[in-house]
Amino acid sequence: MELLSGVIKVLTERWEWILEATISHLLLSGIAILIAGVLGLLFGILISEYRALAPAVMGVCNVFYTIPSISLLGFLIPFLGIGNKTAITAIVIYGLMPMVRNTYTGLTTVDKDILEAAKGMGSTSLQILWRIRLPLALPVIMAGIRNMVVMTLSVAAIAAFIGADGLGVVIYRGISVYNSAITLVGSALVAILAFLADFSLGRLEKRLNRWGSK
Repeated sequence: MELLSGVIKVLTERWEWILEATISHLLLSGIAILIAGVLGLLFGILISEYRALAPAVMGVCNVFYTIPSISLLGFLIPFLGIGNKTAITAIVIYGLMPMVRNTYTGLTTVDKDILEAAKGMGSTSLQILWRIRLPLALPVIMAGIRNMVVMTLSVAAIAAFIGADGLGVVIYRGISVYNSAITLVGSALVAILAFLADFSLGRLEKRLNRWGSK
């Protein structure tokens, strides 16, 4: 009961600070998601067209993906300093793996008979990519976006330890002053944002799967 009353007190007395941190968290994550999404899509398309590059590109993405987030943030500080710029760079690096992998997988598993039929009708490689391969691969790519978005919202909370904005600041403040209520509020909000994003993108993914089947 004491913890619950503490949480209510934090939400009622410091709601402006909590709201500001939530908005900052969404902005930080949104920028990283946009950059990782575009770069991941481009790299995925590139290695699907030039498959000899696929092992090298996927290998590099895998290496970065296995590095602990706090270690990667610390590694980037000497080059980029502290703050949002370093946080966004680290989050983008983490977000590339699911985007590149799913884009590559989606594009390379399109039915070859469909592609041969399109070639037989005189479609160019660019037309086949934009009108056939990408639409058919969209459900798989969407699964990568879903994974990347949820992971980004979670990893962004750790960025507070290098001076970035967001809900990680709330969590860090709670830990610093030994206030479990503040820590719980920050952690719960990160979890709620991740859940809402996963739920919304999951619904969209199902619709895209039905559209892709048609």
